[in-house]
Amino acid sequence: MPFLHADGLALLLMALTTLVVGASALHGARYLRESEAPRRRSGLLWPLLVLLWAALCSLFASGHLVVQYLALEVTALCAVALMLLPGSRASREAGRRYLLCTLSGSLLVLPAVVWLASRQADLSLAALAEVDVAPWWLALVTAGLLIKMAAFPLHGWLPPAHGAAWVSVSTVHAALVIKAAFFMAVSLWTTLAPEAASGAQLLGWLGAAAILWGSLLAWRQTELKSVVAYSTVAQVGYLLLLFPLLFGTDDEVATLAWQSTWLLVISHALAKAAMFMAVGSLVLAMGRGDLQGLSGVGQRLPLSLLVFGLAAVSLLGLPPSGGFTAKWMLLHAAILAHQWQWVLVVGIGTLLGAAYVFRVFRYCFIVPEDEQAMRVPPVSLDIIALLLALAAMGLGLAAAPVVALMGDAP
Repeated sequence: MPFLHADGLALLLMALTTLVVGASALHGARYLRESEAPRRRSGLLWPLLVLLWAALCSLFASGHLVVQYLALEVTALCAVALMLLPGSRASREAGRRYLLCTLSGSLLVLPAVVWLASRQADLSLAALAEVDVAPWWLALVTAGLLIKMAAFPLHGWLPPAHGAAWVSVSTVHAALVIKAAFFMAVSLWTTLAPEAASGAQLLGWLGAAAILWGSLLAWRQTELKSVVAYSTVAQVGYLLLLFPLLFGTDDEVATLAWQSTWLLVISHALAKAAMFMAVGSLVLAMGRGDLQGLSGVGQRLPLSLLVFGLAAVSLLGLPPSGGFTAKWMLLHAAILAHQWQWVLVVGIGTLLGAAYVFRVFRYCFIVPEDEQAMRVPPVSLDIIALLLALAAMGLGLAAAPVVALMGDAP
């Protein structure tokens, strides 16, 4: 059927979506009781998560441009509704900003899709592979999708949104929602622009800027959730490095870049979900979200801090995590392509990532002058996060069958 494109990669992403959404729902059920969230609003979390799951799976399994676009819009609207659930002034402002940004992206993508539909009756990906599109069309669609995936320099809506949202919402958004726009961008580029090497290099440089800028801003933050949010901006940059290594290179380089990027997507989703959950436990225990309030948690909340550390290991790309295997393959692809600039960017980005992660740990092990009141969150919250963090770590040891399912570059 032209509407379905359930290859190995699609099945992997659907399984990832099911795992992360399910874990977020379980975590959210207990976390919201502990945080005394409004009962009426918290009841809306689970139907919205189910709708989000259905939209994401439809996108990943779709072989049709219109279905992908509609699924992406439903995903964005669900994400906006989820961000508005806390009902606070900050969440309302962040939700409105995200809504305006995602609608701005839609206003770029929708006219391009309508224009293409007026000239091409069959909008299945198989049929579009035979269509030549003008550079302006590709630029318009790409710009809209870059807004939706919070790519540099169109990322301004992301940190406030994560800072004001409930933990379970930040989890699914960072792990899955921004990946949906990236998936659609890759799908369109591989189908309609297999020779767009110059544009791919531009996207690579945007990714490099995102890695450096996002990491620097993460290092400067004073709020814990803001540190994690800006690290997401940097991680999106690593994904954009796929484009210069996929287009205009030989088959070996393209396949390495393809497999490493999707392995990075899966590893990042698991690790970032675990990290946000760990941050939620730390904030719940401290009763505040600033880094200064972390004093003493190293001794009193070792499990939450362990989860944060394991997630950070994968995000930084340290062995034996899935992030390490993915970055190693990405570097291998860059070296084979003689695109040494990406090797340098990944190296600097890793060092900057280590800087903001260890800055968080430094605050955690400061001995407070005065004993601070601190509640211990239920261990079940940390167990859910720990399982996700261990999955991200184990992915590096079991990468071979996962990579095999992804197949070669299209």
